[in-house]
Amino acid sequence: MKFPRRQFLQLAAGAALLPAVSSAASAQSYPARPIRLIIGYTPGGSADMTARLMGQWLSERLGQSIVIENRPGGGTNIATEAALRAAPDGYTLLLVAPANAINATLYSKLNFNFLQEFEPIAGIIRFPNVVVVNPEVPVKTIPELIAYAKANPGKLNMASSGNGSTIHMSGELFKMLTGIDMLHVPYRGGAPALTDLLSGQVQVMFDNIPTCAEHVKSGKLRGLAVTSTTRSAVLPDLPTVADFLPGYEASAWYGLSAPKGTPPEIVATLNKAVNAILADPAAKARFAELGAILLPGSAADFGKLVADETDKWGKVVKFAGAKVD
Repeated sequence: MKFPRRQFLQLAAGAALLPAVSSAASAQSYPARPIRLIIGYTPGGSADMTARLMGQWLSERLGQSIVIENRPGGGTNIATEAALRAAPDGYTLLLVAPANAINATLYSKLNFNFLQEFEPIAGIIRFPNVVVVNPEVPVKTIPELIAYAKANPGKLNMASSGNGSTIHMSGELFKMLTGIDMLHVPYRGGAPALTDLLSGQVQVMFDNIPTCAEHVKSGKLRGLAVTSTTRSAVLPDLPTVADFLPGYEASAWYGLSAPKGTPPEIVATLNKAVNAILADPAAKARFAELGAILLPGSAADFGKLVADETDKWGKVVKFAGAKVD
C-alpha cells in the first residue's frame, strides 16, 4: 500500500514521538509495580537497617512494595554493578554508601565508573563514628591518645571492619592529620573487630555509633570523641574529634541512586518521597534514636556529596597505601 507523501510524513512524525510519549506516560504512572532496592551488605548492619526502614516508609508513600535485595561481596562492587546495569526505569535502586566513594581509588580495576554511571536521587542519613579504646589503654581524651601514640609508635592496634571500610578510613584520616603510627588490623566485618576490642586483643577502633554506643554507656569501652562535626545526641557527653583536629570529619552516610538515564520525572518522584519521609516526625524520632543525622536535599545535592566524598577519601586511600585488586 502506498501513502500520499503528506500522510507518510505525518505518520513518521507520530512514530518519532512514540518513545517520548511512552516514557512520559510511564513516568506519570510510576510506580506501577514493586521496586527493587539493592544493598551491598549482609542483613543486620546499619546499611541494611537503613534500607529496610526506608523501604517500609517508601512503600507506604508510593503504594508499591520495596523489595530489599542483599548482595554482599566484592566490597559492595557486586551490588553496585548489578544496580548500574539494570534498566533505567526506576524499578531498580541502589543504597549508596561511602564504599562507593572509597572504592573509586581503593580498587585498581572496576567494571564501572560510579560517578559517571549513577543517577543520584536523594541523601538519607549520616552515622557518625566514635573513637573508642579498650579501658586498659591509659588515655581519656583525643590529645592524650595522640600523645600516647607518638610516645609508643606502632604499639596501638587499630581495628576495622575491613580494608577500605569507613571505619578503616576514619582511622587513616586521623593518622594522616596527626602524624601518629597505629597498626591497622582489618577484620571481616565490624562484629569480630568489636569483639576483639572488648577483649583487649586490639586497642583502638573508629566504630559506628549504632553498634558501640551501649558499650560506651556501660563502660565496657571508653569513648573519646565522635567523628562528626557536631556532638551526637546518643553520646552527648563526648566532644568531636574536630574540637582538637579542625577539619576532621568522617561518617557513614547513605542515600539512594538509580542507573544513569532514569527519567527525571521518576527521580523527582523518589526525591520528593524521601524528603517527605525525612520531614516526618516519626521517621525523625526513629533516626534520632540511632544517632543519625538527616540528609535532606535535592538529587543534585546528593550527587555533590558523593563527588566530594570520592575526592576526599581518594586522598586518604593514597595516604594509607591501601589497595584491593
